[in-house]
Amino acid sequence: MHDSCAPRGPPDRGVTAPTGGPGPPTGAYAWSLIPIQPSGLTTGVVRTTNVVDVTAVIATEALSMRFPRVTALDRLTLDIGPGVTGLVGSNGAGKSTLIKILLGLSPATEGRAAVLGLDVATSGAAIRERVGYMPEHDCLPPDVSATEFVVHMARMSGLPPTAARERTADTLRHVGLYEERYRPIGGYSTGMKQRVKLAQALVHDPQLVLLDEPTNGLDPVGRDEMLGLIRRVHTDFGISVLVTSHLLGELERTCDHVVVIDGGTLLRSSSTSDFTQTTATLAVEVTDSDTHPDGTGALRKVLTDAGVALVGHDGIDTEGLPGAGHILLIEADGEETYDLVRDSVAGLGLGLVRMEQRRHHIAEVFRTEQGGAHPAAAPAAAGAVHPSAQQVVQQKGSGRDER
Repeated sequence: MHDSCAPRGPPDRGVTAPTGGPGPPTGAYAWSLIPIQPSGLTTGVVRTTNVVDVTAVIATEALSMRFPRVTALDRLTLDIGPGVTGLVGSNGAGKSTLIKILLGLSPATEGRAAVLGLDVATSGAAIRERVGYMPEHDCLPPDVSATEFVVHMARMSGLPPTAARERTADTLRHVGLYEERYRPIGGYSTGMKQRVKLAQALVHDPQLVLLDEPTNGLDPVGRDEMLGLIRRVHTDFGISVLVTSHLLGELERTCDHVVVIDGGTLLRSSSTSDFTQTTATLAVEVTDSDTHPDGTGALRKVLTDAGVALVGHDGIDTEGLPGAGHILLIEADGEETYDLVRDSVAGLGLGLVRMEQRRHHIAEVFRTEQGGAHPAAAPAAAGAVHPSAQQVVQQKGSGRDER
């Protein structure tokens, strides 16, 4: 079995909670300390190691990783709280290097990092006891069943035999492999193998899971199902998630917070709602009729004759919203615009499917227009966009699953 599938270690009994009454955290990692709620599936796991309460799930400060010919991370400072966080960047951006450091598998050149309040430099085993890891590459043994493999991973994490079997059945049911749990993994589809990797990351009841490109190799339906599972990991079980991806559309639909890195440096760290804030653009979708076979075109003519400004190419949304190509995008200057659209649709005898303010897509934040940056890319309170963020979209985001 490939060891990258099992960054486990024996319980570290040297990490203990502070004694005495409550008070502000102290010490080298006081900057990362606060309480985290217990997480897990239905079968409980007894922890053998006590740990200080933590505020930030992941915290780094001036973290750097340098190799002879390349700098993988360059003074990266992050503060990631509970929830589902997306880490996006092109190949070579430093995502995998960061995960290895957070798991305590690779020492950083300089700087410091803490996971769940534990120092990655000194508490790697204790971190891996509390963190699940789903690797990007296929590293599953083909000649054993999913049950055998996940039970083995649970035992490596310190669970006793009975608890390991119970947790395995529970976890495989959650990821949708319960009926196929006794089949050899070598006969599984790519989607099923990804679910096995997710199950082994969850089986020991972690407080945090690190998922490296979990939708890699999946078709659109499989991606949607995997993204739904990832979201449920947090909403149903309270487990925090850090998921890496190069598809910005996936992060937009799944994550509460998005972190963008490139060349080992932080480009932006913002909540998804900040990335996709409401615009002044109104999206209108109408039905066709016998009198007006092209309902969208008829409405566009009426509105432009009335002096309403269109957005984009002829006001037609060619990407983004469901129904793209039949949605009219107009500038909403005030309440009178809504009244005008309503009256125009009624006057044409068309059906109004929707009329709503359009939200930005994450990819749009990084696209630049000719002669200047996209308005959404202006520095915001949550952080400014680095110019090279455009490369992230061009290399990995454009034209792929950006719905």
